[in-house]
Amino acid sequence: MYDGTGSPGAVADVAIAGDEIAHVGTVDAADIASAGTVIDATGLAVAPGFINVLSHSYVTLIQDPRSLSELMQGVTTQLMGEGTSMGPIPEQSRAQLTGWFGDDLPWESLREYLVHLEQTGVSQNVASLVGATTLRILGAGYDDRPMTPAELDRVKGVLAEEMADGAMGIGSALIYPPGFYASTEELIELAAVAGAHRGKYFSHLRSEGDQWEQGIDELLRVSREGQLPAEVWHIKAAGRHNWHKMDATLDLLQRARDAGEPISADCYPYTAGGTSLAACVPPRYATGGAEVLRRRLTDASVRKEIADAIATELDAGWENLYLASGGAEGVYLAAVRAIDRADKAAIAESKTLKGRTLAEYSSSVGRDPIDAALDLLERMEIGCMYFIIDEANIAKAISRPWIAVGSDSASQAAEPPFSDTPTHPRAYGTFARFLGHYCRDLGLASLAEGIHRMSGLPAGTLELDRRGQLRSGWFADVVVFDPDDFVDTATYEEPHRYAVGMRHVFVNGVHTLRDGAHTGSFAGRALAGPGRRS
Repeated sequence: MYDGTGSPGAVADVAIAGDEIAHVGTVDAADIASAGTVIDATGLAVAPGFINVLSHSYVTLIQDPRSLSELMQGVTTQLMGEGTSMGPIPEQSRAQLTGWFGDDLPWESLREYLVHLEQTGVSQNVASLVGATTLRILGAGYDDRPMTPAELDRVKGVLAEEMADGAMGIGSALIYPPGFYASTEELIELAAVAGAHRGKYFSHLRSEGDQWEQGIDELLRVSREGQLPAEVWHIKAAGRHNWHKMDATLDLLQRARDAGEPISADCYPYTAGGTSLAACVPPRYATGGAEVLRRRLTDASVRKEIADAIATELDAGWENLYLASGGAEGVYLAAVRAIDRADKAAIAESKTLKGRTLAEYSSSVGRDPIDAALDLLERMEIGCMYFIIDEANIAKAISRPWIAVGSDSASQAAEPPFSDTPTHPRAYGTFARFLGHYCRDLGLASLAEGIHRMSGLPAGTLELDRRGQLRSGWFADVVVFDPDDFVDTATYEEPHRYAVGMRHVFVNGVHTLRDGAHTGSFAGRALAGPGRRS
């Protein structure tokens, strides 16, 4: 038994009654005989359920509440809210949401969305930060300008209500427009509101590569002046020419922690990041949203400006993922969808793109790779994997005991409709790969420490109520797995493959995964931050 604190494992019984852990230690034989369910975990590891601090399961939990790709890894709690969140709903975002869920959208606020998941049934606990991008759209739309005082006051009022209703804090994604357009001062103003409700600030930094140092400095400033804890999401030195920055950045964060600052980070154990092909375009050309960008691409002079910027601009105030990937060879086309569902040629072509590099595609059509990418952006929505991360730097992050784990992906199932769409292997393998490959096989952390990094550590950062440890009176989020066989099987070529080795998962005391199979129970709850009003 591993209690989630990082202490060495010990032989012990864990008794569950209702939704709580009733006892940790030795249980009388008579009580065992009268128990409704008894699991012999001899030779297995029993631990607190794992916490995914960066989930994008906003939509997939409604499509398939089993959340199998994460449940099969022992994830019992998901945190969402990187930049965008499912509430509050700006009018500019309503059309997209109703397109997914219908005109009778059953929520308006973030809390209502989380409660909707709980009431309709979900395998895991759910929590969310308020997306800083969502708040910016609520105030200034997709414009590249400061919010007016009146807009900012309105947004701060909405944020205060969301925090009082249980939001965990603010989540920013500053590489992407329109979140990119927010100034540091604007973020500090919002952070102060969240901090007043014991909220946290999690950030996909404004730069993870060419201006990584400035991105870290901005996060530290938001934390200090907003007076709230802050976490660096998916910490990495993006781009081969930036890999040497990893040691200095980790040391800088370590010094801040040693000085008593509430700073943390998390990572995913893969060398490729995943986002859209449109993220290759400088944010200054994306003002107004995706449709406006597509119109700009039809202007030959503007299109040439964009292509030249992608080909040449480094250290220019935006994250050039194309160059960070080493060019077209490092850009892997994963999920592809034609924008116009009546464009039969685009639909047919989209089916030929998945699983190819941009270099392969551009060569097949006889186009310069950047021109080929812009051609695609006019007609397609494309998700990509960018090979921008150094394997040695992953090991350096995992060696730091204050770095937690997040998948940066959506939970799904290895069956249609999910299996019809390529995805990143981190959707199926993040936690198993962290604990199995990096902790067990490479020895970068002990089993007890690895479990702590996925349970007690993030629970403490988020101040989750009685979760993250195996303790009497705490909520019974409990996993049972084979520590020798727990491993990821998903690959970039075949990403829809479940991790193996997870035997049992209990969520709020309910047996949700039994002998590696979903039981049909949905006991997940909508969790709230520590500043929620009574």
